[in-house]
Amino acid sequence: MAENSITSTDEERLGVRRSAPFVLSGLSAGHGIFHWFSQSFFVMLPEVVATFGLSGLQVGAISATREVISGMIALPGGVITDMVRRHWGLVLAGCMGLFGLGWLIMGIAPVYPVLLLGMAAVAAAASMWHLPAAAALSRRFADRRGSALSIHGVGGNIGDVLGPALTGVLLLSLSWRGVLSIYAVVPMLLIFVVFWSFRDIGRTASQAAPAARFREQMANTRLSFAEHPRLWGIMAVAGLRGMANVAFLPFLALYLGLDEELGLGNAALGLHIALLVGVGVVAAPAIGYLSDRAGRKLVLVPGMLTLCVLTALLVPFGDGIGLIVILALLGIFFFSDQPILTAAALDIVGDRVAASTLGVFSFSRFVLAAASPLIGGKLFDEVGIESTFFYISGIYLLGTIVLLAVPLSASKATKDGGED
Repeated sequence: MAENSITSTDEERLGVRRSAPFVLSGLSAGHGIFHWFSQSFFVMLPEVVATFGLSGLQVGAISATREVISGMIALPGGVITDMVRRHWGLVLAGCMGLFGLGWLIMGIAPVYPVLLLGMAAVAAAASMWHLPAAAALSRRFADRRGSALSIHGVGGNIGDVLGPALTGVLLLSLSWRGVLSIYAVVPMLLIFVVFWSFRDIGRTASQAAPAARFREQMANTRLSFAEHPRLWGIMAVAGLRGMANVAFLPFLALYLGLDEELGLGNAALGLHIALLVGVGVVAAPAIGYLSDRAGRKLVLVPGMLTLCVLTALLVPFGDGIGLIVILALLGIFFFSDQPILTAAALDIVGDRVAASTLGVFSFSRFVLAAASPLIGGKLFDEVGIESTFFYISGIYLLGTIVLLAVPLSASKATKDGGED
């Protein structure tokens, strides 16, 4: 069983809200809401482009805005999250409310800069949600960290599957603004549900000591990175992986939605993106479990290399049955590697700086990734979609090379010989 500092008396007092199944399923469901709406935006993107007359560079700027804001939030957010552990429920509820507000702003945006403002609010909410959620799961499931974080990722993947498919159908009768207006309401209605569900999620019996101050928490985080240089290598891989992923989705959507030879409508576009993510719903927990048993690197290296090859193959085989096969195979690893990279980092650090470490990782990833969609957009405008896909494939290859050089710790389950 997982180690945690929650006593049996605490469990009885707090009831079902502190049970492992409720925590894991509740956080995963919330994660699904964030991914549902975020992934749906890519299905609307061709119509957004037509409404504002955007270039490829401006499309890249939408994703770049998300990455920059997420990075700005992540670094101080991780430290603050560790400091306000008692109030994680309030933080999660606030994230859900801000998420809805961001989509409302985007839905009523009269001009392109206001659209970017709404994306900034959406990005801030999503970035902050992940910090207490992942830290809570890491502590609650210490000996099955890869599996728990992968299941949390599956919640996002389910949203990724259902969102694009439903959005493609809704766009048959509603404008993209109408769809976003509907999506803005749902998170706002969930604010109180989230607060009730998770208001005690960060509280433990061992919190008699006062929380560390900001400077002290930052010092603890710096010490953790100084004592464990491997964290820098894992962080570099996560950053490269983020560079590739953040450029891939928007330009895949443009390729599927605007390419005259493919001729995909909104519904078909949504189904193709849903296929990419749908495979991950099945694959991610299996890969997370395998990483707990066999080791993180044994799963991560083949995954990154596979993403490299398949992205390049979109150029010669990106239509018809070849497109369907490639998207299905991409789905096996596209969303499953990030939880394992997170687990690899949390295998090394302690609970005291878990959210702070995640904040540093997210910040570095977003800093590296911010320019990537702009580069992809420039290549798209001047050379074509093929050059964008080759650029992304090259980043995956570089990430694989760096990963091979990074020594990773065995997971707790591996160290214990596979015992629960």
